[in-house]
Amino acid sequence: MEKIENKVCNIAIDRSYKFFEEAMILANCKSNENTTQDKDVNSIYDSVLVITDQNVYNHQLNKFIDKLKVKTIYEYIIPAGEDSKSLGVYEEIINYCIRINLSRKSVIIALGGGVVGDLAGFVASTYMRGVDIVQVPTTLLAQVDSSIGGKTGISIGNFKNIVGSFYQPKLVYINVGALESLPIEEFETGMSEVIKYSLIYDYEFLDYLIENSEDIMERKTESLYYIVKKCASIKAYVVDEDEKEGGLRKILNFGHTFGHGVEKLCKISHGHAVSIGMNMAFRLSLQQNIIEQGYYDKFITVCEKYNLPIEFEDADEKEVLEIMKSDKKNSFGKIHLVLPVGQGKVEVVNNIDEEIILDIVKRCKYA
Repeated sequence: MEKIENKVCNIAIDRSYKFFEEAMILANCKSNENTTQDKDVNSIYDSVLVITDQNVYNHQLNKFIDKLKVKTIYEYIIPAGEDSKSLGVYEEIINYCIRINLSRKSVIIALGGGVVGDLAGFVASTYMRGVDIVQVPTTLLAQVDSSIGGKTGISIGNFKNIVGSFYQPKLVYINVGALESLPIEEFETGMSEVIKYSLIYDYEFLDYLIENSEDIMERKTESLYYIVKKCASIKAYVVDEDEKEGGLRKILNFGHTFGHGVEKLCKISHGHAVSIGMNMAFRLSLQQNIIEQGYYDKFITVCEKYNLPIEFEDADEKEVLEIMKSDKKNSFGKIHLVLPVGQGKVEVVNNIDEEIILDIVKRCKYA
């Protein structure tokens, strides 16, 4: 087990669930304590509620619970997919918490991907004005991105994550071994967020992803461990510097403003929407003479290595623009975009005319 230095929350990376309970105890130790002697989870929490989805329930839950020696443990299973991030499912979980008498001395464990993490985090942040939550991400996308940073939320209609909070987990426990059983489609969609980090912060990492694509796609343990640790470390640094997304943290939205409209209308995965969104951002920067063609070509190469789409279909470009205009990151009636401005560098802009944005969206639609 390896810890990532982070002021906002505790992050641990492992190759199994072997040291999960130890990590839980350490996360609850005071800063001057460095031992787990004479401590156990039962002395810290009176009960545990594990929230997961049907897919994880079938493949991961028993392996996880076997490592958790607690007296009182409950499970809540939600349907897999974005539709579970709803007000209705949220209310059902809150009612369940009330029925089992979950207390402020209980802990919620989010075992799953981004949907589970966002939903469980919002439940934890609002139930009894806040109970501890531990994030245990089981997808690549969640391990490198959504589980770290404290963003929680649910969606209403076309408005993704429109209701939510910033609520830091007590612990983020990343088991890279969980990725071995991940369906190939989910693994590839997670690589979109991995690539994002190389484009916003670490250009040398982009070279690594291109040169080591075969090992990564074959899910060799050391390669997975390296990319997960690299991304988690970048995310942790950015969140440390800007927890509430007032400045630097906005760069993490690269590909997302463009991508949200495509994701909703085309009913595609979040990761695929992000790769399409990043392509739109690259095309816009290229059109505005902000970046060189060679950098864009390299972006296309890395997307091809990981089978990521860069164009969309089955959606009207004007509807995509309308969803972009309703993005919660916008202000003063301006669409806020994160654009590449150099190798491994991006900037947030809000001065691009809507007609130009619409033209870019059109150009990224299958003919």
